[in-house]
Amino acid sequence: MGWVAAVARLRERREPGVLVTVATVRGHAPRRAGAKLVVGRDRTWGSIGGGNIEAVAIDRARELTGAADPEPELMEFALNDKVTGPHGVQCCGGSVTVLLEPLPVVEAVAVFGVGHVGLELARILARHHLDLHLIDSRPDMLTDERLGVLADPVARIRVHHTPLLPEEVLAELPPGAHVLIMTHDHAEDAALCDAALRTAGLGSIGLIGSSAKWARFRQRLAAEGGHAPAAIDRIKTPIGIPGITGKEPAVIAVSVAADLLRSFEQDRRWSVPAPAAVPESVAAAPHGPAADPAATAVGTAVGTAVGNQ
Repeated sequence: MGWVAAVARLRERREPGVLVTVATVRGHAPRRAGAKLVVGRDRTWGSIGGGNIEAVAIDRARELTGAADPEPELMEFALNDKVTGPHGVQCCGGSVTVLLEPLPVVEAVAVFGVGHVGLELARILARHHLDLHLIDSRPDMLTDERLGVLADPVARIRVHHTPLLPEEVLAELPPGAHVLIMTHDHAEDAALCDAALRTAGLGSIGLIGSSAKWARFRQRLAAEGGHAPAAIDRIKTPIGIPGITGKEPAVIAVSVAADLLRSFEQDRRWSVPAPAAVPESVAAAPHGPAADPAATAVGTAVGTAVGNQ
């Protein structure tokens, strides 16, 4: 299996991995620059030359797959008989730099209801590295023509046609999937809220609607569904950034997307140790990886919307 297929396989199975590439070669080395190796949790695909280089790279790659928020890194190897690595000696005579690029499991988001707001939200989320599930009980909402605005996505999009029981899709979602409920029918919304609370392993659950709608839902979830107050509190409503009060579908979608992306960032921060303090002059220097353009655009749109209130 080639490295492209191996990366796709990890993505499909929602397994973390690392793409290892020979970045530079000086002198003699087992492989030329550009050779690639994909490292999964329990197997590898491809090769960067075997021996100590490959074994050390695999060891480090497996450490990265267990890290909360790993970043790309370089490893340098001198290939001579004076250097003994943890897995032996390689004395080809040259030197090699290897780039390790983590392939994390991306967030999964399920949008139930692809109406005016749902479609605008899908257009925003499609520009991010996500597994995006779109579900609607109305076939005309999921036609190829209507979803043509999602062409060339960054996200991997899966469309679910569910004319009868859209809540059955909940059991098909990957562990940790975030659920957004915004269908055209309050009865359908209520059924989805009840089913989501009964589905183990989901991430956040968000519901669009007014405070009056939520008051009715909350009472039904307790009285008819038998859900405890703490369980019902898992459902977040209203969804979106507080302070953005516009009712236009695109405005609501930007607010909801920004709130969701913010929660992703907070989850990552909570799972990663705080970095050591650095001098102010270093912290202010214009270096380091650039921000995700799609996330930056959403943040800018939100800032503009709030500022115009």
